[in-house]
Amino acid sequence: MTRRVVVTGLGLVSPVGIGTEATWQSLLRGESGAGPIRQFDPEGYAVRIACEVGDFDPGTWLDPKEARRFDRFVHFSVAASDMALEDSGLEIVGREAERVGVVIGSGIGGLPLIERTHGTLVDRGPRRVTPFYIPGTIINMCSGLVSIRTGAKGPNMATCTACSTSAHAIADATLYIRAGYADAIIAGGAEAVITPTAVAGFASMKALSTRNDEPEKASRPWDRDRDGFVIGEGAATLILEEYEHAKRRGAKIYGEVLGFGMTGDAFHISAPSEDADGATRVMKLALEDAGLNATDIDYINAHGTSTPAGDKVETLAVKQAFGDHASELMISSTKSMTGHLLGAAGALETGISLLAMRDGVVPPTINLDNPEEGNDLDYVPHEARERRLKHVLSNSFGFGGTNACLVLGAV
Repeated sequence: MTRRVVVTGLGLVSPVGIGTEATWQSLLRGESGAGPIRQFDPEGYAVRIACEVGDFDPGTWLDPKEARRFDRFVHFSVAASDMALEDSGLEIVGREAERVGVVIGSGIGGLPLIERTHGTLVDRGPRRVTPFYIPGTIINMCSGLVSIRTGAKGPNMATCTACSTSAHAIADATLYIRAGYADAIIAGGAEAVITPTAVAGFASMKALSTRNDEPEKASRPWDRDRDGFVIGEGAATLILEEYEHAKRRGAKIYGEVLGFGMTGDAFHISAPSEDADGATRVMKLALEDAGLNATDIDYINAHGTSTPAGDKVETLAVKQAFGDHASELMISSTKSMTGHLLGAAGALETGISLLAMRDGVVPPTINLDNPEEGNDLDYVPHEARERRLKHVLSNSFGFGGTNACLVLGAV
């Protein structure tokens, strides 16, 4: 019999709130986390807006000396993981530690520290480069440091699949628990690349919104006036646990990871295929893995980045995967408020989907004033909607044509 996997803890660090409930309540109010870039001077850049995490003090979770050794994305991951563990009440002690793993990924990793260290190298020479440069920037240091801090001695992994990263982390963690490699896994993702080179690079690709004078209105999925995504930052961690293990210790359960799908477009380095083949197949595979029919899904937390091509393709994929039921589904993009957290997006949106099931409330898609022709599904515009949810689905699609889909169910 397949071991069931449930979620017993959440920790969210986002542009609309530090902490799970702070983030959730901001989303239900339809608040945007977008504003002028503060982490560097964007004068002269085509894009001068982002969704930054405000008032974050790494010293709340790390001592100042330790904090200086690691990049901002690692700080976020430690904070989110500490919150998730506290929320779950999971104790990692004795032999039990060998049955607890960590799978936390990042799409890009420690770019801020890379940029700063390059400046040090150029200005002051190679002997001034800190010995903590490499461990402070590598992608698997989120999972490594969380393992060291918590004593978790089970599988210790990192994923890196662009904007599908943390959805894949949750899928991988689910696989490990199903297969018996662990009884619990700390899973998620972190990203913090609001930096000169990242913003310039994404802007050069024409991927980012240039609505600099109205940042709070810049992320507008499915709207005819959308012009790109708003780059965001943050982290999300989930505590995944084998169902009977969670029951024995009387854990609170947010929901169950019923199934997942993973596909490749095999098409283009950054653009989705116009026939939506990969996105369609990933949802169908996730439903098959969950043992559900299309009509069982109540809500989709969409990838919904606010890019002209991406939103159109995702709508087509939903229609192809769900058939007549597509018009009955509630779909929303919380990226309209948080911006796009890149590698951390999937875990954040999985957490949001679980909260939607918990409270029976679907978060809205803000800024959807004039849906583009063909984008004609129920995107829950402007205001949150109360509705009992039994099964929800979360999509994540990334550069390189990598797609992930998670199906969650109430327990």
